[in-house]
Amino acid sequence: MAGRLEELRLRLSQYIACESAILSGAQTYSIAGRSLTRANLSEIAEMIKYLEKEIAAEEARSRGRGRNKVFGVIPRDF
Repeated sequence: MAGRLEELRLRLSQYIACESAILSGAQTYSIAGRSLTRANLSEIAEMIKYLEKEIAAEEARSRGRGRNKVFGVIPRDF
């Protein structure tokens, strides 16, 4: 699980760097009269929120507080 958590953190830092580059004016540029767009800021912001949510869920699982934890259940036949 630590590998997945580190991968998610790396991707998050890359998306934050990408967002920062776009906000500083690197989203569109022109070459030889052609205008090009590198990325969509709203899609990047959406992915940042998704990655933050995934990191929180992964950290909760590593602390034993995952969504599907079952404890203290004893099936009985009456």
